[in-house]
Amino acid sequence: MSQSLLPFILFALVSSISPGPTNLLILAHGARAGLRASLAPIVAACGAAAAIVLMVGLGLGELLRHPLAQQLMGWAGVLWLSWLAWKMLRSAGTPLQAATAQGFSALSAAALQLVNPKVWLMAVAVVGVFTAPSLPVWQLALVFLLVALPCMTAWALLGAGSARWLQAPQRWRLFNQVLAVVLLVSAWAAVLA
Repeated sequence: MSQSLLPFILFALVSSISPGPTNLLILAHGARAGLRASLAPIVAACGAAAAIVLMVGLGLGELLRHPLAQQLMGWAGVLWLSWLAWKMLRSAGTPLQAATAQGFSALSAAALQLVNPKVWLMAVAVVGVFTAPSLPVWQLALVFLLVALPCMTAWALLGAGSARWLQAPQRWRLFNQVLAVVLLVSAWAAVLA
């Protein structure tokens, strides 16, 4: 392993395992539908994030330096995440068995990456800090994907492991309410900070 790759792996690990909108939604999906049903959204979200790293490295990052582009992406992300939090709040009282039909699809997971400010900021940081002749952007995107997959899977496992505890309707309601509030706070904090 290249010495320049180890710092990037640590960066990818921290940015992938830390709580964020996608991880919270994968946690909720894992609790609702289990690990197996969460695999497609996990792969889609991680693949989309890795693709964003690649696209930023291939030049899309220059467009993101424009203040208007940053502002539009930030607000689009906040609106999308606010809508997802509203959906979680509305389903807060739905029993766990009934909620399994509502899911976080692979398409939704991939689309979320496109409007998630955390993903774009991470991609710009990756390209700016870690790209080097010995570490091309395609390799960074691939390594990011390989690190992100088990990290996000851990969130789904945490959700799936909590499903038994969440069988009580009041616990399920509280779980959805807390996740919805945390999702709203994380979304708005990114734009207002």
